[in-house]
Amino acid sequence: MKPWITTVARWRKKERSLVTAEARFPALVVAALVFMAFIFLVAILADVIAPYDYRAQSLRLRLASPVFLEGDLRHILGTDELGRDVFSRLLYATRFSIVIALAGTLMGATLGTLLGFIAAHYRGTVEEGIMMLADVQASLPFMLIALALIAAFGGSVLLFTAIMGIYGWEVFARLTRGVVLSANGQGYATAMTALGAPPRHIYWRHILPNILSVLIVQFTLNFPQVILLETSLSFLGLGIRPPLTSLGQMLGAGRAYITTAWWVAILPGSLIFLTTMSISIIGDWLRDRFDPTLRNQ
Repeated sequence: MKPWITTVARWRKKERSLVTAEARFPALVVAALVFMAFIFLVAILADVIAPYDYRAQSLRLRLASPVFLEGDLRHILGTDELGRDVFSRLLYATRFSIVIALAGTLMGATLGTLLGFIAAHYRGTVEEGIMMLADVQASLPFMLIALALIAAFGGSVLLFTAIMGIYGWEVFARLTRGVVLSANGQGYATAMTALGAPPRHIYWRHILPNILSVLIVQFTLNFPQVILLETSLSFLGLGIRPPLTSLGQMLGAGRAYITTAWWVAILPGSLIFLTTMSISIIGDWLRDRFDPTLRNQ
């Protein structure tokens, strides 16, 4: 084979590999994955990265400008209305918001998946009762449910996390019930039942692994919604309360200074937007990757 033909063949092979990689991992998805990895790293290492205590106040330095507005180098993102370092508070606020949203989403996914299995297994009255509860929650704005629970039981961090865990369970319950009913009608579940395997073994060892990809996709779609719910309640003063901090609380406290010290509100607001958008992009990509009807398109 002539040398130039070999070179052209190599370039075409390299081009096809680049196209395949781009199809598997679009640039926007890669950017979202990198950003979320950075966010989780910041949340884990907040104690190490933060230059100041996020609760430390200095009224003498209140509303100091950030460095990019010719501010003090000691506070690279400026200070808030109480002289607290905005950069340090952003680090800890990211940690609190991510931890609460992640814990709440895990609780909702676990609860909904368990109830979905119970409904698909017992059928009859049990199934109707669970689906009725799911219909009730889906028909009511969850913000009203959260406000009612906070007004009745107070605003502790544990209760607030539990409220986040209630959000979205009905989606997981419906999804799990439907997929389990479909799996029960397939050959492998029938064969395992005929061999005498108990239902718990069939659900845990055979059906759950087959529906895990669907649940992971739903998890990534619910996660940004829980983040927005947490930030909305904290923005209203009903979520995380001082001396703790969160992105929603920072946004709510900074709205009064939007014209004089815009960075106090804009920076946490931008972080909320980028985080929820990144998770949504990842969730949409995972949904497309796991959808068998879209794999060959």
